[in-house]
Amino acid sequence: MERFYKIAGLTVKMDTFGRTEKQAENYLCEPCDNYDFCVEPMRELACRKYPHWSEDMREYMFTGAAFYRRLLEFDGLMLHSSAVVVEGRAYLFSADSGVGKSTHTNLWLQLLGDRAYILNDDKPALRLEKGVFYAYGTPWSGKNDISVAERIPVAGIAFVERGETNRIEPFKGSAAVAAIYKQVNHPKTSECRIKVLELMDKMVKNIPIWRLQCNMDIGAAKVSYAAMSGKKCDER
Repeated sequence: MERFYKIAGLTVKMDTFGRTEKQAENYLCEPCDNYDFCVEPMRELACRKYPHWSEDMREYMFTGAAFYRRLLEFDGLMLHSSAVVVEGRAYLFSADSGVGKSTHTNLWLQLLGDRAYILNDDKPALRLEKGVFYAYGTPWSGKNDISVAERIPVAGIAFVERGETNRIEPFKGSAAVAAIYKQVNHPKTSECRIKVLELMDKMVKNIPIWRLQCNMDIGAAKVSYAAMSGKKCDER
């Protein structure tokens, strides 16, 4: 059954099932005629390309890909990351799967208590609106299904690496662009690829980008929070 959802500030029509339908429940909105776009998961293609995946997994992956493909038309893209919100500002931690981005955002929750919460634990949407980048929760929120249907201004992005000691430093230039490119959606058409590159360029110019080398103890959160927020953990 076709339903309507408010995702990343856009009204989306989507007919889905299983895990995707469940994770999208908090994004349901009233039906309307002037929706922004329809999510087309290309189920036949998904089945041919990934026959070894479960039907549920194919639906989840291909609806997400379809949504983020259309999001480009609205100055938005996906950044593979875990986004934590503190006092109305979003901090995103990005890394390859298994490095520990979700572990790090959970350290922020331990450090800051009820001052912090997770906006999206895997694939937040980022949109450029009137010169400001905002992070949004989406139904495509990873195996833990942690997401909130909110719009929060982005205060910083950190690329996480494992290290024996905790260290954070500004990440600039071509190295920062390369790190971002590795974690965003990669459309197939040249026009869409150009759009992604344009948004990445604006991200580097408008959002503080950091390189975080850390272990997995609470001290890592103290170091990253102090640098990215400009506050010590006991300041409010």
